[in-house]
Amino acid sequence: MSQRGPNHKNESGEATSLATVLHDCLGSGVIIVDEREQIRCCTPEAGRLLHLPPDQTAGCHFTALPLPIQKIAREAAAIRGPVPPRVIPLAAGKDAPALRVAAFPFSGGEAKLHVVLTLNDVAVVRHIEQNIHRLDRLATVGTLSAGLAHEIKNAFVAVKTFVDLLLDQNRDAELADVVRREMRRIDSILSQMLRFGTPARPSFAAVRVHAVLDHSLRLLQHQFEGKLISLNRAFNAADDAVQGDDYQLEQAFVNLFLNALEAMGPNGALSVTTEVVSEGTPLTARAGHARLVRVTVADNGIGIEPGNMPRLYEPFFTTKQHGTGLGLAIVQRIVRDHHGDITVHSEPSKGTKVQILLPAIIRTAEVQSPMPKA
Repeated sequence: MSQRGPNHKNESGEATSLATVLHDCLGSGVIIVDEREQIRCCTPEAGRLLHLPPDQTAGCHFTALPLPIQKIAREAAAIRGPVPPRVIPLAAGKDAPALRVAAFPFSGGEAKLHVVLTLNDVAVVRHIEQNIHRLDRLATVGTLSAGLAHEIKNAFVAVKTFVDLLLDQNRDAELADVVRREMRRIDSILSQMLRFGTPARPSFAAVRVHAVLDHSLRLLQHQFEGKLISLNRAFNAADDAVQGDDYQLEQAFVNLFLNALEAMGPNGALSVTTEVVSEGTPLTARAGHARLVRVTVADNGIGIEPGNMPRLYEPFFTTKQHGTGLGLAIVQRIVRDHHGDITVHSEPSKGTKVQILLPAIIRTAEVQSPMPKA
């Protein structure tokens, strides 16, 4: 390529048309340079990636481009062939922004050589790669979970038979009811894992939220007492009936209580409150239901750093040394399956408040509690 005079209008129009097609097809930033090393066309995406002034690039000499990109354009012109994509850092440093740049020569008007440069943001490519890796991990975990569930379920049959015999000899009726219920819950979870190929759907029935909360808290009572956690219950929802799956709701609440326990030290404080949110409030409008039961779980633990808030529901994301990063992801899925909503508010060193909204049942006269009383 040699440096010469100004461009011709017909060549510029031809270059602009080609650049538009390439930009639409590839979703990349596109720059076209002619044999005089003049920029014929620079798409808005290319200008954004290179921080070039809008509407002032076309017609400029291509020395306005970063030096590594100039070298790629000259190489494509010299060999009269495409230059494979190369990663070009735009600044010094490990985490500096970078572009993936490729060059393709083509013949313009009067057989003159032009070079098309395509630019892609490496950060976007890396983000896509990370998502693909995460999906691969999820697929692997799903396959592994199905295999484990199959083996555990086979062994669980013998265990359940033996435990049932022991419970028949145990006079503590309340303990027997708790153990039998939890064994049914384990069996239900294993069955869902075996059906992982088909998304698990809740088995909806009329459920009392207070009964589910009572049972979930009772399961963790020993852990509360071990850490001297003070528990404040304020079940203010006069009508706590919802359509839901009591096993799945219990799983969601237990996950929230365990998160609060892990976030608090000895002598911490946990509050669990409920209330009915009436029609016409901003919360009901956002959730899309006339009346809702709102469950609030608040602790005075270590809280969540602001930078981690956008990733709360991301599977496998955790700041705990031995955490799995699946707790809140499971809670969110369960709440969404119940046509509800979940929000989290947190301040470092002050604590975390989680609010769950579930659609309320208007008529509750025939609703019976499926839970044993605490």
